[in-house]
Amino acid sequence: MIINLEGVVSAQWQNIPAQQIFPGIRKRSLWQDANGAKAQILEFDAGARFTTIDLHSPGPEEVFVVSGVFNDGVNDYPAGSFIHNPAGSAHLPRSKQGCASALSRIEPGMLSRIEPSVR
Repeated sequence: MIINLEGVVSAQWQNIPAQQIFPGIRKRSLWQDANGAKAQILEFDAGARFTTIDLHSPGPEEVFVVSGVFNDGVNDYPAGSFIHNPAGSAHLPRSKQGCASALSRIEPGMLSRIEPSVR
């Protein structure tokens, strides 16, 4: 068996510069392919929330909660939770307790409509 690591990318997320996307919410871009698919870390301060609905279009979004408690506008998800948001679904990400970090695997075009503050 030959192990092929061509194209493998790794990152220590704490070492990647953060960009504020909403008050109290920062993203760290871990990876992006040529088609626009992305992997990112989102960090929420206590009480921080998206100021717009996050619509999952054209594709789905997967979230893994790294630390703290993530809320999608309805449910709380503690550290270690995995959430699959199918295409067409929508949520209002927030964190009441704060210090929540969520790892998101985002399909092409997903955060383009909520990033005007970082352009």
